Amino acid sequence: MPETQPNDTDGREAYEAPETTAQRRARRAQFLRDLNEARELRDRVQPRRARAARMRQQMRMRTFRW
Repeated sequence: MPETQPNDTDGREAYEAPETTAQRRARRAQFLRDLNEARELRDRVQPRRARAARMRQQMRMRTFRW
């Protein structure tokens, strides 16, 4: 059987300091930019599905009660 490596699944070293709030926010902002870009790409390549989703959202907003 092959030897197993220590439990280091994400590639970080054990001695690395925890990330700061600024680093977490920067990583989250990058993730949200990538997510938005992926959604825009999906909407461009699947226009019928995107239109149907817009229509469903509009219907939800029309029936929403304040």
